[in-house]
Amino acid sequence: MPDFNETVTLTDLSIWDGDRLIDADTLQLCAGVITFIGQGEEARISDPAISCSGLTLLPGLIDAHVHLELNPDEKDPPDKTRPEVIPLMRERAAKMAAAGITTARDLGGGAWFELALRDEIAAGQTPGPRLICAGQPITTPSGHCHFWGGQAASAGEAHAVLKRQVEHGVDLIKIMATGGRMTKGSQPTDAQFSQATLSSLVAAAHQQALPVAAHCHGTEGIRRAAHACVDSIEHCSWVGPEGWASDYQAEVAEIILENKVWVSPTVNKGWQRMLDNPSGKVLGRVRSAYQQMVDKGIPMMASTDAGIPGVYHADLPHALKVFAGIAQLDQSATLKSATSAAALGLGISDITGNIEVGKSADLLIVDGDPLSDLAALANPVHVFCAGRQVTA
Repeated sequence: MPDFNETVTLTDLSIWDGDRLIDADTLQLCAGVITFIGQGEEARISDPAISCSGLTLLPGLIDAHVHLELNPDEKDPPDKTRPEVIPLMRERAAKMAAAGITTARDLGGGAWFELALRDEIAAGQTPGPRLICAGQPITTPSGHCHFWGGQAASAGEAHAVLKRQVEHGVDLIKIMATGGRMTKGSQPTDAQFSQATLSSLVAAAHQQALPVAAHCHGTEGIRRAAHACVDSIEHCSWVGPEGWASDYQAEVAEIILENKVWVSPTVNKGWQRMLDNPSGKVLGRVRSAYQQMVDKGIPMMASTDAGIPGVYHADLPHALKVFAGIAQLDQSATLKSATSAAALGLGISDITGNIEVGKSADLLIVDGDPLSDLAALANPVHVFCAGRQVTA
């Protein structure tokens, strides 16, 4: 592995910069940032130089919704967070990085272990993606993910949970605006907070310069979150009486658009089952909702909800092809949803998401051309997370 503080040259590349293929075949990085992009004859070739003939370089991938604490092999959520999970979280983070995921937003844990891991990774003490962490989600008594300790029976208690997250140094606030499938007794259709409480929480978070992500399955919860001006709606499932994506409402979508709210649809590779049954009602409803949101100009960022049963933390490269198939996005739009667009949605576009001189050296180099076939993302050859090479 090259030393972090030495100049590394990557040569003979095709480079997709997060928006387009560029007229360059060489990139240099040093001390965690990109220092040169151009033609090889213009570069002062350094040692080590890594030949990448036939390979494509693109920004490292961003998964906007993960849970490092959760074990995808377990069907039931934990009753509480135990320290034994810490080494497992490190392993999951390392696997994500090796798969080309260089940034991830962790949207829920019970003991702030993911924040400690965030700081370890940033210090170069352990491999992993850049982490953006929410800590304990704010929820109602026995509400979705109450086992993480963020229960609140009143607006005052909800603000106390928010304050606790701020004191622990979170990067954003997570609010459970509806119920969810993983918590027994919780209903995805049901809104969990009044409009007044939800709006006051968002305003309080924004006063602390913290974005807000809202878990939203049912349409009424989506409506309230959009009215409250959350920064992102997670899932955005449009659940109604007839099930998933059965209650898309154009007027609610207009509120999402008007208030500049991002949608993080948490499509994982298991959704391939929908594509395998193209005549199924759910696929048609989901596809229609996604297409209408895209047509309106509602921005989306790629996410998987990694950690829930059957959804593994390193699977985003596989999930993106499924996302493209369900939302009927072309390869470029899909790649942007996991790079430049996601960075913009997470408020970190000044740091990462594009291949630009001065930005973090978050780099994914794959065998093949993902602009022709997204399956190439599953073939990483080299990965750099903030300038640190995590694959040989």
